[in-house]
Amino acid sequence: MTNFEPKKLKNIWTIEDSIATYNIDKWGDKYFSINSKGNISVAKDIKSANKIDLFKLVTELKSREINPPLTIRFNDILKDRIHALHEAFLKAIKTYQYNNIYQGVFPVKCNQQKNVLEKIIELGSPWNFGLEVGSKSELLIGLALLENQNSLLICNGYKDEKYIEIATLARKLGKNPIIVIEQRDEVKRIIQAVHTLNATPLIGIRAKLSSKSSGRWSKSIGDNSKFGLSIPEIMSTIKELKEANLINEMKLLHFHIGSQISDIAVIKDALQEASQIYVELCKLGAPMQYIDVGGGLGIDFDGTKTSSNTSTNYSLQNYANDVIATIKDSCELNNIEHPTIISESGRAIISHCSVLIFNVLGTSHVSSIQKINNEKNQSLIISNLLETFYELKKLKNKKINLSQIIELWNDAKKFKEDCLVAFRLGFLSLAERAYAEEITWACAKEIANNNNLNNDDINHPDLFEITETLASTYYANLSIFKSIPDSWAINQIFPILPIHRHLEEPFCKGNFADLTCDSDGKLNSFIDNGKIKSLLNLHEPEQDKDYLIGIFMTGAYQEALGNLHNLFGNTNVVHIDINQNDSYKVKNIIKEDSKTEILQLLDYSSASLVESIRINTESAIDQKKLTIEEARKLIDQIEISLRKSSYLSE
Repeated sequence: MTNFEPKKLKNIWTIEDSIATYNIDKWGDKYFSINSKGNISVAKDIKSANKIDLFKLVTELKSREINPPLTIRFNDILKDRIHALHEAFLKAIKTYQYNNIYQGVFPVKCNQQKNVLEKIIELGSPWNFGLEVGSKSELLIGLALLENQNSLLICNGYKDEKYIEIATLARKLGKNPIIVIEQRDEVKRIIQAVHTLNATPLIGIRAKLSSKSSGRWSKSIGDNSKFGLSIPEIMSTIKELKEANLINEMKLLHFHIGSQISDIAVIKDALQEASQIYVELCKLGAPMQYIDVGGGLGIDFDGTKTSSNTSTNYSLQNYANDVIATIKDSCELNNIEHPTIISESGRAIISHCSVLIFNVLGTSHVSSIQKINNEKNQSLIISNLLETFYELKKLKNKKINLSQIIELWNDAKKFKEDCLVAFRLGFLSLAERAYAEEITWACAKEIANNNNLNNDDINHPDLFEITETLASTYYANLSIFKSIPDSWAINQIFPILPIHRHLEEPFCKGNFADLTCDSDGKLNSFIDNGKIKSLLNLHEPEQDKDYLIGIFMTGAYQEALGNLHNLFGNTNVVHIDINQNDSYKVKNIIKEDSKTEILQLLDYSSASLVESIRINTESAIDQKKLTIEEARKLIDQIEISLRKSSYLSE
């Protein structure tokens, strides 16, 4: 049951009310909406009328024994994001009469899943879309998957001798790897590889910009940034490349100003500085062809279109326009040919297509008072609490005096504190302390359920804690550390809402606790019209029915960064194509990790573990502590469990 009787704000709850509650019309980008059944709909692209019912999809996946928690990837949304990025640049190129092309690459670190990368390469093939890699392992993936000889392979990250040699020789395979110099000592290794292999690589330089960045990743730029060369280091590198007769292989300038840049002014400043560096490199004799503007293209998680960390104050078209116009202006002022423009826009491409679905296992809340006890010999503190409770009940149907409500609530809190002190000193029993706490929460519920109080009254600084205290905890069948680690690590805010029941008023207030035994395993930050709120409007779960919650825009980084805290593994993953007739096709299913697979990752043998337990059962049988039947049942249950998911099943 809920903590307090719902305040019915309206006689009928409508879809429009749910839209306003969860702001889905603002962040949904036309991909996500609410249908006439009160379920979340998913569209193929921002222009399409073809939509599928997300709740129906999850229900039908369950009939295939593909259970929550699960990640659903919509291939059509991914296609639309890639198409939108290229269309924005094509439009900007035409508008500003830019005399070259845009050629994007996807940063593998953003989502390394094979099915994802293969789909991105397939969908990006009309534009020769390539990859950006940051390690030898990612380099091997790029070399294996990229078959289009016109696609680029941007090689970033720390580079040892073998990394450089592989990238250099790959050029002879018809690939287009560009080794981006990010540390000064890489120059010597490149020169050595040329002499050893009798082959030359395509070379780029990453510049440390002095322009200021913003947001969580502001330290990605500036003198103390992790990667890149300072201006003096760039000059020294150009000198060394000339001396080694490699200056003709210098083709690219790269810079990076951080991830999820929310303010377009930051991007403009960086573009101006980088464009000028590009011009100067051309003047120094490097036959430059490419300028890689890096990542940073943000997405609007909260739909406010502001410069907050969860939004952007620019559109995709604004971004493309500024990139094209700024680089063009710098080049034309110096009679330099326009370069091919590259971006590494991972988050903007992959985020929208993934939705994480989990089911709610149960709820908890503060104890409700069962029975009022008016015994004459009860302690004075409890008598005072009861008197406060009755005074609040009297005010339920009277004209509200807010100051009186606040005074009574402060009295209740003080009496509760007095009870705690008395308990510590041994003057109050455990039962009396429990009763005192129940009366205090009863006082809180009287205030919360007072229909004469409006939202501004309840949100008064002296009463706001009541809502927090009475809120329910919804137990989520997932691991935050595995599936959405950014919400824990950097407090990233994702859109979260039920995927059904939007024709019912969500009168409960709550947050989520995951399956791990870590106190950080909570979701308690939610989008609220540009602000962050600690509680989400939710429905009371119905007995024997799933209550399904969706976490949206989770496609970037979450799977790559997830860990095995408490040994919760990968969830089910399903790739979906949306058909023209509002139906769908299941394209790929990647099954969740079993407990055996997770244990193997940590060098545990399931067979050895079972055998160790079996030996213990034999000892227990000998000591008459366990029957043979009980031992057999225990081993059977363990062996069945090892084959199943690490998450809770029905």
